[in-house]
Amino acid sequence: MAVERAYWLAWSHISGIGPILVQRLQQHFGTLKTAWEASPKQLEAVEGFGFQTLAKVVKQRSHLHPEQLLAQHQEQNPYFWTPADPEYPRLLLEISSPPPVLYYRGAVEIQENLGQIPMVAIVGTRQPSEYGIRWTRQISTALAKNGFTVVSGLAEGIDTETHATVIKAGGRTVAVLGTGVDVIYPAQNQQLYKQILNTGLVLSEYPSKTPPDRAHFPRRNRIIAGLCRAVLVMEAPLKSGALITANYANEFGRDIYVLPGRLDDYPSQGCLKLLSQGAAPILKELDELLKMLGAIPQMDFVQVSPEPQQLTLPDLSPELQKVMDVISSDYLPFDTIIQQTGMATGEVASALLQLELMGLVSQMPGMRYRRS
Repeated sequence: MAVERAYWLAWSHISGIGPILVQRLQQHFGTLKTAWEASPKQLEAVEGFGFQTLAKVVKQRSHLHPEQLLAQHQEQNPYFWTPADPEYPRLLLEISSPPPVLYYRGAVEIQENLGQIPMVAIVGTRQPSEYGIRWTRQISTALAKNGFTVVSGLAEGIDTETHATVIKAGGRTVAVLGTGVDVIYPAQNQQLYKQILNTGLVLSEYPSKTPPDRAHFPRRNRIIAGLCRAVLVMEAPLKSGALITANYANEFGRDIYVLPGRLDDYPSQGCLKLLSQGAAPILKELDELLKMLGAIPQMDFVQVSPEPQQLTLPDLSPELQKVMDVISSDYLPFDTIIQQTGMATGEVASALLQLELMGLVSQMPGMRYRRS
């Protein structure tokens, strides 16, 4: 897993290779290290690898050394995850285009990443009406006070109202940027950005110092939708980034809720379109919305329930075996496993994830583990 980290980063540095192609490489070859060492003929078998793409890969990877690149990159961007890391948000692994590299700043909440704390997105127009602002504040407050982490994009309008309201209500909010995590856009949100860092998180797939770019913001909307089990659209014209987020949410199988508006209101036209396509309306009784959101299942975990007496453990690496020796039929807290193995936190987290994917270990909320 540690080795793969360098190759997720390296592939992301090849021009013309986006998140979808990197994901296809990983699925086709099993590991991105194997894909990196593959011949052009072998790469041709991967969907999307035409002549021009292959030429770019052959030319550029000859000048890149993944391990060296990782060491250099970490000097300027020390805080990032790749899908090879156990801390990488698991819900993003469900989508077809997970960011190969996801940068972060702020306060990490590992249970969010594991899908155990519910995350809900609120998006909308940059020019909301008084009606849209009022309901954004009411809904954001209700979500914050009921334990939901609220995700948005730090843009003007609905996004700004969402983040600010959640913080005021004492809740936790996550901002997904279309810039580097150290670039604040729009500039007037500098104070809000600092407040988010205190108790929440800022995420981006772009490295530090990346300036705003029109093409970045639609792409970041897939991350907003991918992180969450549900997306709430407050107000959105027919041409709106919020509709792009809703389309991604629909593609990813997320729930979509929409604030209804009047037929002749320009900011509500996109919302009315979503309602006509089957999105659920947000009604005045917010208890019903909270009930529906609370019924969304937590992250599904791979579990196997063999007969204990018939269970034969496969050959495990020394690190995995060391963790497995500690795990029993009773649930053990994550901290206890670290203490009993004497291993580093990251090593234990990585080992538990691998054992869980192998069906040997089951996890319960609160990061407690036992043998499957």
